[in-house]
Amino acid sequence: MRDNLGRFKKGSHWRQRKPHWDREWLHEQYTALGRSTGDLAAECGCTDANLLYWLKRHGIDRRSIAQARALKHWGVSGEYNPMHGRTGDANPRYVDGSRPERQRLYAQGHGKAFIRGVLKSDGYRCRRCASAKTAPKSLHVHHIKTWAGNPTFRFAVDNAVTLCRACHSWVHSRANVEREFLA
Repeated sequence: MRDNLGRFKKGSHWRQRKPHWDREWLHEQYTALGRSTGDLAAECGCTDANLLYWLKRHGIDRRSIAQARALKHWGVSGEYNPMHGRTGDANPRYVDGSRPERQRLYAQGHGKAFIRGVLKSDGYRCRRCASAKTAPKSLHVHHIKTWAGNPTFRFAVDNAVTLCRACHSWVHSRANVEREFLA
């Protein structure tokens, strides 16, 4: 790599050769085998941007969004969809079946009356920082015992507090080490 004076020899490179520098290898992997730039970059130990640079340098056309989606099976329906038939308990995001019920009950008068009752009991002020209502939806009603799994406490005014948007975010964050307003 270097001559006796310490200079790089012509035609040599100071970095170890990477497979994506070779046009044939990159063309075969990206075009023929349909591998993604993310997979190839991880294998080669470089970034996606570096791989895109080499695709452009070698004159290899990039895939369109439609072609990429077809390779990744995006938008497939029916039995070809990996989530086909995974409803209720079989769905990894299933909580306890309360989401549709919660939406229905809040849309009806019972949920709206509950929210008004909690806001009124707290004087339309945040329980944590005492800020008043400044805009629509600036105050949130927070359940101390969660909605999911606690059907008897869902509309109990003593199980809810009024919080401003910032305090509500804080209550659910890691900064709330004392688990204030959480059961």
